[in-house]
Amino acid sequence: MTDDAVVTSWRTPLLRRVRTGLIRALLTLGCVVTVVCVILVLACWRDDAAVEARTGRANAEVVSVAFNRTVVRFGTSDGRVFIPSQGVLYPEGLEVGQVVRVEYDTANPETTRVAGRTAVLSFLPVGTYLLAVWAVLAPLIWWLRRRARQTL
Repeated sequence: MTDDAVVTSWRTPLLRRVRTGLIRALLTLGCVVTVVCVILVLACWRDDAAVEARTGRANAEVVSVAFNRTVVRFGTSDGRVFIPSQGVLYPEGLEVGQVVRVEYDTANPETTRVAGRTAVLSFLPVGTYLLAVWAVLAPLIWWLRRRARQTL
């Protein structure tokens, strides 16, 4: 047996195991990202259900707008001024100083959304993100599986 034959004899099973492991890792990554995205949409629906069950309405002033949250200040029906620490839900297009109508959960004013906006707005960004993730992963997995079959 030549040296090339010896190297090929142990390299082929090793490469096959590496490819199989990589394929499984990529599939797992895709599934985890998909589950997290589904949980995110369900969390939006849960928050909307809480607001719908015990709705309070107020005019709120937009205090700050940042990438990760938009902070508003509003008065509750009992006269307290409230600033949700996590910001307002569905803040697209808001600007500092703007007065906007909000709906909040009277039992937990931390859950506040811009009036008229619902979890339906979460479908587009989450769906686009999932499409992008699988648009990268699917061809990569297909290519790895094809290469694995060619080495058999």
